[in-house]
Amino acid sequence: MLKAFRTAALAAACALAAAPACADPVADFYKSQKLSWILSAGEGGGYASYARMFAPFFQQHIPGNPTIVIQNMPGAGGIRAMMNLASVAPRDGSVIGLVHSSVPFAPLYGIKGANFDPRQMNWIGSMAVENAMCVAWASAKIDTWNDLFDREYIVGGTGAGSQMETLPLLLNKLFGTKIKIVSGYKGGNEVYMAMERGEVHGRCGGLVSSINSTRPEWFTQNKVTVPILIALQRKNIFPDTPAIIEFAKDERTRRILQLTLAPQGMDRPVLAPPNVPADRLAALKKAFSDTMRDPAFIAEAKRQNIEIEEVSGDDVAKIIAHAYSSPKDIVEAAREAMNITAAKD
Repeated sequence: MLKAFRTAALAAACALAAAPACADPVADFYKSQKLSWILSAGEGGGYASYARMFAPFFQQHIPGNPTIVIQNMPGAGGIRAMMNLASVAPRDGSVIGLVHSSVPFAPLYGIKGANFDPRQMNWIGSMAVENAMCVAWASAKIDTWNDLFDREYIVGGTGAGSQMETLPLLLNKLFGTKIKIVSGYKGGNEVYMAMERGEVHGRCGGLVSSINSTRPEWFTQNKVTVPILIALQRKNIFPDTPAIIEFAKDERTRRILQLTLAPQGMDRPVLAPPNVPADRLAALKKAFSDTMRDPAFIAEAKRQNIEIEEVSGDDVAKIIAHAYSSPKDIVEAAREAMNITAAKD
């Protein structure tokens, strides 16, 4: 009680005093810091587009206005960056991350190298809610869902655990499609370039926002087709393209899809390492929310054709916690459907 009274008295005194008399320790920390922002993707892709757009506004809302320095750290389907944030990066609030939305679920499925617990990370918020899709170069003649059964569809991937590999494998296992994965690309942008060069037909696990922000002419000039949405509902801009949930043959299949597609509810998640001081973490969360609601930021996102939808850090944590509470048989079935059992430690 006495401590609470003293804290309240100090706050009241600070409110009446001149600004220099009561320094803000969070602002003092950040005004002398460069804030490193680790991305699990390479340069030139959708994640980089989001980060470059978000950073100038974000730093304005953080006390002390630190300079944000973006560091691309692709590899292992995003696990490399997450491992850095979990066990290497400083835990003082000077480093944050932006990881693929599938990465927090990698340990749930026993993916090799995913030696972290996402429930111990500090989730700041997510920039979007998104539906994944299969996209194909128009000349590949993969125009409809039925085409995925009638001919081989070759897609690019970035490694076990990334949605570009788990989602097409899911379609093959649950529905019998003929999708072949060519792995080894460093990021989604490289897969898009491979499509342009004719190395692969397309990409499964791609996002509308990623294409709109980097190659908007693909849709407007009909350079690509979208045979299926790997999602729980249809998307307005593709009214004739079905969502995969429409083809679920039973309740068990529906539950497997609901688990595997959980990352879509927290696309472009931003996080900090474990054990960041509470006051700095609170400031980062507030700055994130303030940025997402900043009219100037919203206008810039619209100008760049980048879709945004705020998901709070608490809600991101709830999505992850809910997935990790799934029955073991559903997790095992999802893991088997995505063919990642063999990657288990």
